[in-house]
Amino acid sequence: MTAPDETMRAVEAVLFAADAPMTVADLRAYVGEEADLPAALAALATDYAGRGIELVERGGRWHFQTASDLANFLRRDREDSRKLSRAGIETLAIIAYHEPVTRAEIESIRGVQISKGTLDVLMEAGWIRPAGRREVPGRPLLFATTPEFLTHFGLSSRRDLPGIDDLRAAGLLDPVDLAFDAAQSDAEAVETADEDD
Repeated sequence: MTAPDETMRAVEAVLFAADAPMTVADLRAYVGEEADLPAALAALATDYAGRGIELVERGGRWHFQTASDLANFLRRDREDSRKLSRAGIETLAIIAYHEPVTRAEIESIRGVQISKGTLDVLMEAGWIRPAGRREVPGRPLLFATTPEFLTHFGLSSRRDLPGIDDLRAAGLLDPVDLAFDAAQSDAEAVETADEDD
C-alpha cells in the first residue's frame, strides 16, 4: 500500500463524501488545479484493489463501490426489483448500440412501435436521456445512454458492450443463427425441388 500524500488523502475524502460519481474536473474544484489527479486516482485505485470497497472509473466518473463479489453480504432484505419488459430491454440495447437514436429509428430496428411508457421507464431508471434533436424535418428527439447506465451495468465506456462475437460465444445468438441456417437450407431445398420438376 502506498503511503498517501496530501493529494491522495484529499481525493479520497472528496470521493468518499460525494453523493454521486465525480469527473476529474469536479475533483479539481475541490483539490485544486495544481494537483496531479490522474496519479492520485491511479494510486488510490491500486491501494483499494482487492479490498471490500474499490475505487472505479465508469464513463469518465470516479466513485467508490462495494467489491462486486461481496455485495451479497450487504443484502439483508432483498428488494423486489421491477423487471424490465422485453420491449424495454430491446429498446435499451438499441439505444446503447446505436446512440444517439430517434424513436423512429428504434422502431425501425425493432420492427414494431414502442410505447411512450417504455422510454419513460428507461428515463426514470436514469439509463437514457434526451440528447438533442436530429437536424431533419420535424426535428425528432434523440436518445442516448447516461453515466448511470454505465455504472449500473459495470461498464467503463460503451466500448465495453459485448460485440457480436462475444454474444455468439455466450450462446445468445446460436438459436437465431441455427434458425436462419435452417430456413436457408429449407429455401434451397424447395428451390432445388422446383428446378427438378
